Amino acid sequence: MTEKQAELTEAAEVVVVDDVPEVREMVVAGLRASRRFAVVAEGSNGEEAVELAARHRPALMVLDISMPGMDGLAALPGVLAASPSTRVVMFSGFDPEGLADRALALGAVDFVDKGVPIRELAERLASALTPAPGPAVPEEVEAPATPEAQAQAVVAEHRERFRGVFKEAAIGMATMTLAGRVVRANAAFGRLLGREADDLVGCSYEDLVHGADVGTFAGAIAKLAHGAENVVEFEHRLSSEAVVPTWSLSTVAAVQDSAGRPLYLFLQVQDVTLRRAAVDALKVSEERFRLLVAGVVDYAIFMLDPEGRVASWNAGAERIKGYSTDEILGQHFRIFYSPEAQAERHPEHELEQAVKDGRYQEEAWRVRKDGSRFWADVVITPVFDVAGDLVGFAKFTRDVTERRQVALAQARAAEELQEANNRLRQADELKSEFMAITAHELRNPIAVLGGFASILLDRSHQLEEDERRQLLRGVGTQAARLNRLVEDLLVASRLDAGALEIHRDELDLGPLIAEASSGVAGVDGTPIEVDCPPVLTVVGDRDRLNQMLVNYISNAVRYGSPPLRVEARPRDGFAEVRVLDAGGGVEPEVVPRLFEKFSRATQSATGGTGLGLFIVRGLARAQGGDAWYEPGDPAGACFAFSVPAAARRS
Repeated sequence: MTEKQAELTEAAEVVVVDDVPEVREMVVAGLRASRRFAVVAEGSNGEEAVELAARHRPALMVLDISMPGMDGLAALPGVLAASPSTRVVMFSGFDPEGLADRALALGAVDFVDKGVPIRELAERLASALTPAPGPAVPEEVEAPATPEAQAQAVVAEHRERFRGVFKEAAIGMATMTLAGRVVRANAAFGRLLGREADDLVGCSYEDLVHGADVGTFAGAIAKLAHGAENVVEFEHRLSSEAVVPTWSLSTVAAVQDSAGRPLYLFLQVQDVTLRRAAVDALKVSEERFRLLVAGVVDYAIFMLDPEGRVASWNAGAERIKGYSTDEILGQHFRIFYSPEAQAERHPEHELEQAVKDGRYQEEAWRVRKDGSRFWADVVITPVFDVAGDLVGFAKFTRDVTERRQVALAQARAAEELQEANNRLRQADELKSEFMAITAHELRNPIAVLGGFASILLDRSHQLEEDERRQLLRGVGTQAARLNRLVEDLLVASRLDAGALEIHRDELDLGPLIAEASSGVAGVDGTPIEVDCPPVLTVVGDRDRLNQMLVNYISNAVRYGSPPLRVEARPRDGFAEVRVLDAGGGVEPEVVPRLFEKFSRATQSATGGTGLGLFIVRGLARAQGGDAWYEPGDPAGACFAFSVPAAARRS
């Protein structure tokens, strides 16, 4: 620092103004440490800055910009008005670009960033105190500024700012007399009317308003002039040479004196032609949409409020749900749900999900006014306003009961077709298996018959009489076996065709059981125990009953294990016959199809056509009874059938 600077700044009085105490403390400490400044006061806002300047008239003021209340830029003119000799240095953390020029234009001598070292701040302040080079001027004694002068300076500053804003504003502005005559207008107002701003001075605003809207303007001016209102706002058309009149939003405020009396009017005018056109177009669109929705009869389209109450109703909703508009408006939409769905709060859940996911859709049962139900396709969409607040829900419902019935019928048909195909496939497989088994069952006795015949033909003279008789008995046995097989095939065919003849007679069941048991036992050599009342008379076909008994007993001999037992008992107007063995029984999964054609209880090597049980049940039912299987007690198998018992004679 030069000797001249040291002389000028020695013990210079400084006022520090900043709203942050720590910043003030730092600046004060730094300035005192430099021993070139005497801090005489501190302040925290713009009002205090003006007051301290007037009180102390310091050589230097360090002034922050951003402070509560009056900021540094607003206070700067007041500071200089209160103490013109004070050199003001703006001390700010804001970017100085633009802001520094504004501060210097208002009278500051420097703009210092708060990020500079405190030592540099002292140097900058010392430099700020150095007078600019120039001719020596005799020192004048300034009269202290009066409070009125200070206030005038502040008013002048604000007035100048307002002039700048008024002139450059993008919206139309004007000042008018209480009668509505233009005193001053800005360029934006002139552009709205297609005229120069100066040409509007002296014009009555009433002449600038479209003829149809003059009454609206006159009424607004009257309210302001008589103090009934302080501010009025209205839309009107401007009178211009444009083909389409300009729609404007005018805001007129009364500027009052200290007694509250109107002095003049301040006008702001905005062009709202496009906005109004958009609003009108929206109204037309909304009306078209309303008419469209109201006319739709295939869909229920209606609005709900945020709580779920019906707010609108269309013809489709009335047709589908049965409620008129007057009946349903204001009702909660849970009325369309079953009591079960209401108890589960399903309607409320739908609204919650719609808000959460932006949409909710389902197909489910809904309830009409008359209590009938229909299958509905439902879509719920939340509706939000421009601020993002929920204003309600749009709900679309379609009756798809018929479509669902068709879909269910198609599904049932497809399922039935699949089942039929499965049955056909199984039947084909069973048929192939049956053909193979039948061929096997035929081949065995035929082979035996052929063998016996060959022996008898070629070696008969070499055989003993007993040997010949044994061979002949074998021929008879195999012939009987073939006969049973053929008879089974014929009976099965007649049962399928419903052409089986039944000859009903009263028969004693005991001898029939004994005959069938001895016949099977004689062929196979298996002992069979018979337990039957002395007299048990039934009504049936002798041959068919014999065939049923032989099939059951042969089945037990072939697939079961000794001991074998046949028992008969009367029960509830029927005679029940049971054939029991001590074998392994029948697997539970096989039982349901035991009596189906070509079905066999096991895949035993003993073979069989799979017709025996089918024939027993068919013959039993043809005679008025039935056939069934029971697990043995405690083990083994029990095959049973029933036939009607003969009526007792008195």
